[in-house]
Amino acid sequence: MRRIVVTSALPYANGSIHLGHLVEYIQTDIWARSQKMAENECLYICADDSHGTPIMLKAKELEVTPEELIKKTYDEHVKDFKDFQIEFDNFHTTHSDENKKISEEIYKSLKDKGNIISKEIEQFYDNEAKMFLPDRFIKGECPKCGAKDQYGDSCEECGATYSPTDVKNPISTVSNTTPVRKKTEHVFFQLSSYESFLKDWMQNNDIQREIKNKLSEWLEGGLVDWDITRDKPYFGFEIPDLKDKYFYVWLDAPIGYIASHKNYCDKNEKNYLDDWKEDSKTELYHFIGKDIAYFHGLFWPAMLEGAGLKKPNGVFCHGFLTIDGEKMSKSRGTFFNARTYLNHLQPDYLRYYFSSRLTSKIEDIDLSFDDFMTRVNSDLVGKIINIGSRCAKFINKDFNDQLSKEIGNKLLLDSLLSKKDEIIANYESRNFATNIRIITSLSDEVNKYLDEEKPWVKIKDQDTKESVQTICSDGINAFRMIMTYLKPVLPEIASKVESLLNADPFNYQNICNIILDHKINAFEPLITRIEKESIEKMKDENKQESTVSEGTDKITIDDFIKVDLRIAKVINVKEIEDSRKLLELEVDLGDETRTVFAGIKKSYSPDELIGKSVVVIANLKPRKMKFGVSNGMVLATQHDGEIIILQPEKDVPPGSKIS
Repeated sequence: MRRIVVTSALPYANGSIHLGHLVEYIQTDIWARSQKMAENECLYICADDSHGTPIMLKAKELEVTPEELIKKTYDEHVKDFKDFQIEFDNFHTTHSDENKKISEEIYKSLKDKGNIISKEIEQFYDNEAKMFLPDRFIKGECPKCGAKDQYGDSCEECGATYSPTDVKNPISTVSNTTPVRKKTEHVFFQLSSYESFLKDWMQNNDIQREIKNKLSEWLEGGLVDWDITRDKPYFGFEIPDLKDKYFYVWLDAPIGYIASHKNYCDKNEKNYLDDWKEDSKTELYHFIGKDIAYFHGLFWPAMLEGAGLKKPNGVFCHGFLTIDGEKMSKSRGTFFNARTYLNHLQPDYLRYYFSSRLTSKIEDIDLSFDDFMTRVNSDLVGKIINIGSRCAKFINKDFNDQLSKEIGNKLLLDSLLSKKDEIIANYESRNFATNIRIITSLSDEVNKYLDEEKPWVKIKDQDTKESVQTICSDGINAFRMIMTYLKPVLPEIASKVESLLNADPFNYQNICNIILDHKINAFEPLITRIEKESIEKMKDENKQESTVSEGTDKITIDDFIKVDLRIAKVINVKEIEDSRKLLELEVDLGDETRTVFAGIKKSYSPDELIGKSVVVIANLKPRKMKFGVSNGMVLATQHDGEIIILQPEKDVPPGSKIS
């Protein structure tokens, strides 16, 4: 029996889980479930990535503390994962005592080895936001290829990595202003000291060829010292013995794998170091997106080597998700949150569809809703689930729930069993799409057998009626084998089939056990077909949610003319007790009054607003909110944290149009 620890990349705690995230978590979950079905000891470990400047800024925007934000996000993430049948053995947070302690221990180990050095550096500083800018809060032109709109640490076009101060024409993403250079003291991890180790580790462990090639390019280009410092203000762990300096989120985030594992071990009275010590026989695997291969293929193994801890046996990268051939985008309506999907469609559909597209290669996956519906309805429901439905109903109705005492078609069952080793191997190598093709082909064999035997005809003839019990029992046993193969993909449906058959939990060891002379339960529907209407409703809900554009695309004068801007007078204001931001305004538009909710509570009291003239978007689609319906939008700006509503210079009658 193998002992395995497997992780997925940590979801960031400033936003919801979306369908792009789920590619990775579903992939990892299927892989881990298959290992457990092979009776290997496999722990699936994960956590929320809960530190960094984006957390701090998001909390400020929502007028909550970072701790409140990450707790709310954690609860939301846990529920979304559970509802998508993602079965973590432990899901934790990087904002934990375990992570703080282990991060400090690893830092000390690296420091004791002389791998931590201090340097005075120049860093971009945002004068308006009054903060140093981490690399991801700078955008500009790549210094290597000239590509525009690239982050301050790496280029998505050419793959180059660089220092933030090398970016051409930099812009702060916090204030959209040009930053200035300012000196500050930082500590660095000497990554270059581990060049030889990294080359050896990369060649001797399970890493995809494309990633090895990319890591080799980075190594050949020369490794630079890694800045692991962030200046105050920052939400994270302070660096020991350094004032107002914090660990960069990418230092403590991967350590979160160890911390979450320790949290699991503490709860189960085990020692986490049994798995993380350098000579441990435990296998360690990371599933990640291709965009973070740099950190998991260089920084992370080097840190582990410096700390004398176990290194990964494999790092498995996957591609990105596109929707109907387009990049996920809020402005295009192709950015779907997990919860939006769950409001309309079953999680089994997506687990099955992703499985039909996932391979060991680093290829982007396209979620084509037409293909999605066809594959689920035709293959999963029409071919696979239909076997259990059509056979169980005969057994229930005509044979008192009792399976036959003998096998009718041993060759058919042997054919299904002959694919066991291949299917297990495909799950191991992450070639899930191949497995779905094999399983679909096997279901075709079973359906062909049933079509040839025609139990629906034989049941009507007393001379052939008894044979139907054997035919359908063969079908039930075949269905059991197929659902065993599919159990990593469809765990809840498999569980329902186990209950239907009064059977022990399916695994690869008992798949060959033929059930005969055995009572089954009454068949109940396992899954329904996808209705086109459900997909359209999901898309409609998504359009309503996607009110924030991903970019700042230029508009034409025709676009602007569509916006009906009018002067309105505030005639009444109500405080909303359950909201820190919103006030309920009743405004006079000349020929009518409207209710508008405005997020200006921080800067205005109700008394200050009554009688003021404001600018309102009058033709905005009404928005249903928790507190009521907002029928318009009050225009405002923000400066130095203060919200300032836009007002006309002179008294203007309510309803006056702005042009």
